[in-house]
Amino acid sequence: MDIEKEIAERGENINLLLESYLPEEVGYQKRIFEAMNYSMLAGGKRLRPMLMRESYHLFGGSSQAIMPFMAAIEMIHTYSLVHDDLPAMDNDEFRRGKKTTHAVYGEAMGILAGDGLLNFAYETAATAFEMEPENPAIGKALLVLTKKAGVYGMVGGQVVDVEGEKNLDDVEMTRERLDFIYRLKTGALIESSMMIGAILAGASEEDVDKMEQIAAKVGLAFQIQDDILDVIGNQEELGKPIGSDEKNNKVTYVTFEGLEKAKEDVARLSQEAVQLLESIDADTEFLKELILYLIHRTK
Repeated sequence: MDIEKEIAERGENINLLLESYLPEEVGYQKRIFEAMNYSMLAGGKRLRPMLMRESYHLFGGSSQAIMPFMAAIEMIHTYSLVHDDLPAMDNDEFRRGKKTTHAVYGEAMGILAGDGLLNFAYETAATAFEMEPENPAIGKALLVLTKKAGVYGMVGGQVVDVEGEKNLDDVEMTRERLDFIYRLKTGALIESSMMIGAILAGASEEDVDKMEQIAAKVGLAFQIQDDILDVIGNQEELGKPIGSDEKNNKVTYVTFEGLEKAKEDVARLSQEAVQLLESIDADTEFLKELILYLIHRTK
């Protein structure tokens, strides 16, 4: 299997799906639609909707109800990036080689574009009720989507991260605190993606729990690999300067464990994720290859 080719093809299909859900740029509030669409179409791996769809297919899902959830998870991920880039947060002017949303549309519109994408994500996901009004799994999936994105998920992780980076209330970064940040800030949306795919396909509670465990390991390994790449990555491949964590005195997994142990833990976590995945009685081949590719990426 040419995994890079497969990912590229699936990514293009997801891009077409996302475009079909984006708002038309008309009306008095045209500016916010432009900023939202700019943010969504600025590129990206489309990792979360891809994992969601593959998890859905893994358990035999075949309806259209997965589509609005795929769009919604990417909208939530994108809004988090838009807000991360704001002057009050990371104050970044470029992402993936393009100007960030606030750099193009201004800080106020950057805030509103993020707000708009978050709300539009829930509005989009809720359209699944119109497709299958008698399907109770849609309500369960929506609950997972909202909880994993909020204060008990991604936002909660971001709060703790900001406290550590800004040294608020004399917060000391510990390994336990860092694990909490990674589990929520990075892992929560990956967990949401794989759980929703399983839920909408009618998987058992046991299998949904198993997908959450797999996704948690993938999310942690993904973030540790990100820390590793900041130390040893290729700037041209990454599309951003390496060594920025050390330059900004940011505490990472490598800070606590060292480079070699970090590499060992990525290998261990990926192996554990694959073993759990293979315990599911289904064709897991592509999802396994996708997970390994994402975890061991060089960019």
